[in-house]
Amino acid sequence: MNTIAAFLRPIPFPALSRLREDPVSQAFTLLRIGFAVLPILMGLDKFAEVLNDNWTAYLASEFNDVIPGSAQDAMYAVGVVEILAGIIVLIVPRFGGVLVAGWLGGIILSLLLVGGYGDIALRDFGLLLGALTLSRLAGAESAIAADDRTAPKVHRPAAPSAGHGSAESSAASSARQPTM
Repeated sequence: MNTIAAFLRPIPFPALSRLREDPVSQAFTLLRIGFAVLPILMGLDKFAEVLNDNWTAYLASEFNDVIPGSAQDAMYAVGVVEILAGIIVLIVPRFGGVLVAGWLGGIILSLLLVGGYGDIALRDFGLLLGALTLSRLAGAESAIAADDRTAPKVHRPAAPSAGHGSAESSAASSARQPTM
């Protein structure tokens, strides 16, 4: 398959049975949910101003000079992009992780240009690494999902219950008994 098509392919959430047993699937799912919810909430807050009532303070004048409209208009555009990025992470996490990482890179640059927000820039760098990790794990999940789709469906009979008088359970039981 084409690399670009594989990169943009939607990836289903892992099955519950895999989530219970596989730490990689658990990490992928946690990152996927986090990097979907966080940008959507932050994007909505650009309009609602509940978490922060002065988002324009984070916009570097160098960016504001090249973006048409006011700084507030730019923050509204940022909000829309963040909401879309969160939705993309939900559907296409491999691409969405890279998209969010690039977006965080721009935020970090803006924070460093404004000055005085080094602590937030450092935190956002940690988030950038998490977003790249999400993209990498999504590649592994995509391969597993493809294997699950192409694997032949085989009916396997249930294993007999141990400890009900069968010869195998007696042998297994005696193998566990300490010998003197």
